[in-house]
Order: sequence, then structure tokens, then C-alpha cells
Amino acid sequence: MTRLPRAVVLFGLVSLCNDAASDMILPLLPAFLTIALGAGPAALGLIEGLAEAASSLLKLWAGRMGDRGLSRKGLAVGGYATSNLTRPLLALAGSWTGVLLLRLADRVGKGLRTAPRDAMLAAQVGPALRGRAFGLHRAMDHSGAVLGPLAASALLAAGLGMPEVFLCSAVPGLAAVAVLALGVREARPPGPVPPPPPLRWGLLPPELRRLVTAVSLLTLVAVPDAFLLLWLTQAGFAVVALPLLWTAVQAVRAAVAWPGGWAADRAGRLPVVAAGWLARAAALGVLALGPGPWGGALLLAVYAGATAATEGAERAFIGDAAPAPLAGTAFGLYHMNVGLLSLPGALWLGWAWQVLGVRTALAVSAALTLLLGLYLLRAATRARAAASP
Repeated sequence: MTRLPRAVVLFGLVSLCNDAASDMILPLLPAFLTIALGAGPAALGLIEGLAEAASSLLKLWAGRMGDRGLSRKGLAVGGYATSNLTRPLLALAGSWTGVLLLRLADRVGKGLRTAPRDAMLAAQVGPALRGRAFGLHRAMDHSGAVLGPLAASALLAAGLGMPEVFLCSAVPGLAAVAVLALGVREARPPGPVPPPPPLRWGLLPPELRRLVTAVSLLTLVAVPDAFLLLWLTQAGFAVVALPLLWTAVQAVRAAVAWPGGWAADRAGRLPVVAAGWLARAAALGVLALGPGPWGGALLLAVYAGATAATEGAERAFIGDAAPAPLAGTAFGLYHMNVGLLSLPGALWLGWAWQVLGVRTALAVSAALTLLLGLYLLRAATRARAAASP
């Protein structure tokens, strides 16, 4: 079995530490907003949507600047540092608007780091190993999201409040910055970097444009994790149990991401992505029927596993299809579209939840996700048929 390069493992370790820091906070944030600060689902949707949209243009800009010769490693280190210096300050927030500002700063850091990091990671391996490389990266990322809630639960059990837990998240966060800054070297070609081709949608390969469009539409109809956690809270889950539940969900993601990347190397990128999207639609459809808290928790795990199974395949597809001079731009475009549509997606879901009811909102999301999954399945079938003699 071919071994992955050391840099791939180090990128995974960086994401493990960063997500441990982030997920010491994320499972508690809906409860912190609704219980401690008195915010409702609409405010939660606004915060999460704006936070993701704020980083979207930065993702494209950072990817583009990396293609034009700006240090990709410098952009990634700056992004991780920005997030991990501002995120713990949520402990000092006294209103939901304060949470909004700090979440915006956190996502600005994500906008700076994501596309340059993915372009660096894609360059470490060839197409035969790219699915596994991204699958391992996502698995370690989700493993960090297992360790973070466990740490949060231990701190809560020891008598600390949510603000104190937020402050403690600085420890693994700064470790992530140190590993990237000191452990990963950026391979830079000698001499000046030639300018990349003009940034035009039509210059990207058609198969890449189709995937980016489909993923963008899926983001518009997806159900964010924060909403599912809020649903479970309203269904009867105790706040103190949320970090433990989130730990189990992230363990499922970590266990599925690596096999998903491996399957993408063997069976093809699009079949794996289509299967994962169809499984997401099924989980949302059953959730819309109104199962109890434990049934909802199980469906949350299924939904999370289906999401994680496609992450490596989607990123490997982009790494395969993007021309080398446009690798950072392609990853930036992918992440930008996802982020831009997070805001209207979160807003419509929050509106539908409050006006039409949570079951209707989930049913609509399930139906649209099903259509997108069938679209990709059809595209995968056509691509396989075209490749046959």
C-alpha cells in the first residue's frame, strides 16, 4: 500500500488541533445564544449564514493570490492564527451581536486559509492517491471535532461555565498554528511565478463547473449542524449532553471520511458523491416525520456520516479537474460558492422553521437534496458510459 507523504499527515494534524478548538465551542453555541443571550432560531440562522458568507470572497481571493505567487503557507498560517486568537473571545460576548462579530472574525480566518491549504494538499499527491489524501485530512479534522466536545464535557463536569470553556479552546487552537508554521514546508518553484489565466467561469473544465454548481445548490438547501442541534435541544436533549452527542456524531464522520476517500479512488468521484447526497436526503426525510430525541440523534449521525463520506471525493474531483495554474482559484471558487449560499440557505431555513414549522422545513430540504443527488447520479452514469469502449 502506497504511503501518503508526511506533509499530508501534518496537514491532518493541524486540522485535528484546530477542530478540537472549534468544537469545544460549536456544540454549546446554540444553547449559549438561546439560553444565556436570549436569541432565537432566526438570529442563529443570521449569525451562521453571515459568518460563512463573510469568508466566501476571501476564499476565492486567497486561492487566487496563491496562484499568483503569494505564499500559500503564509495565507494558511495567517488564517489559522486569526481564527484561534479571536474565537476564545466569545467568552466575553454579552449579546448575540457580539457573537456575530466574533463569528465573522473566525470565518475571516477560515476564508484566508481554506483554498491555499487545499491547493497545497492536492499538490502533495497524484490522482491515484488524492481521494485518500483528502479523506485522511477530513478524518483527522473530524477526529479533532471528537476531542473538542470531550474536552468541553470534562470542563463542564469540573464546574466551569460555557464562557470558561470558550477561553480554554485557545490551547489546541494555538497548537494548530504552531504545527503548520513550524512543521510544513511550502514547495515553491524557483524564479517568478507566471500569472494564472484570467478568472473566467468558462475557462474551467465543464465537469468542474457542473460539480461546483451542484455543490452550491446543495448548500442552498442543506440543513446546518447548528439547526439540527437546536432541534434536538427542543426535542428534549439536556444541554450538558450536547457535547457528548456531538462527539459521537464527529466520531461517525471521522470513521467514514477515510473510507469515502478510498472509495473515490477506486469507484470514481461522482458515484461516491451521489450516493452520499441520496443518503442525506433519506435521513432528512425520516427526520421530517418527527422521531423522538433518540431517533433524531441517530438520524443526525446518519446525516453527518453521509456528509463526511463525500468530502474527500468532492475535493479530489476538484484537484483532478482544475488546471495546475488555477488550482487555488478552483478550490477558492468551490468554497466561495458554498459560503455565499450559506446565508440565504440558513435564512430561508430559519424562516421556514418559525413560520411553517420544522417538519415542513426538513421535508423541503430532503426533497431538493434528493433531486440533486439524482442529478449527480445521472451525470456519473453518463460519464461512465462515455468512458466505455
